[in-house]
Amino acid sequence: MKAPATKAPKAKAPETKAAKPAKATKATGAAKAPRKPSATKAAASRKKASAEEARLSAMLALILKSLDDDKAEDIVSIDLAGKTPIADCMVIASGRSQRHVSAVAEHLIRRLKEKGLGTARVEGLRQGDWVLIDAGDVLVHVFRPEVREFYKLEKMWAANIPAEQAAEQVAI
Repeated sequence: MKAPATKAPKAKAPETKAAKPAKATKATGAAKAPRKPSATKAAASRKKASAEEARLSAMLALILKSLDDDKAEDIVSIDLAGKTPIADCMVIASGRSQRHVSAVAEHLIRRLKEKGLGTARVEGLRQGDWVLIDAGDVLVHVFRPEVREFYKLEKMWAANIPAEQAAEQVAI
């Protein structure tokens, strides 16, 4: 004797949720646009900017203290904000000799790494005439006095040249 045949249940098609229509306002009958969380994005952006400013301030303070502790001479800090996208600040200092310039630079690199401010990129450490330390937001130049006088970076970067005049100088 055969068992009665049973029907297999039909497979249901997956349900898709339709997008909810925008609600109409009572006064105009026009549909309201969904609200954007712009206030929270703006607050998060301000919080991020203040954290970056605090990091920059801490890095700049560490650099200036390190240079002063190692007896660097004629330390100058130049604000580059709005002048160039390569960095926010530039610090220029002098050492008394090639050995002093190299030692000041090595100590600064070590202190930046110890404080967790990243691994700086360095040029000119072996020669000791002009050491460039790129710490990201801050560029540090450590020169022998003769080399510093020759290149005069302070004069070049500290000048407030109008944009039109700067464009003319580049074109020449």
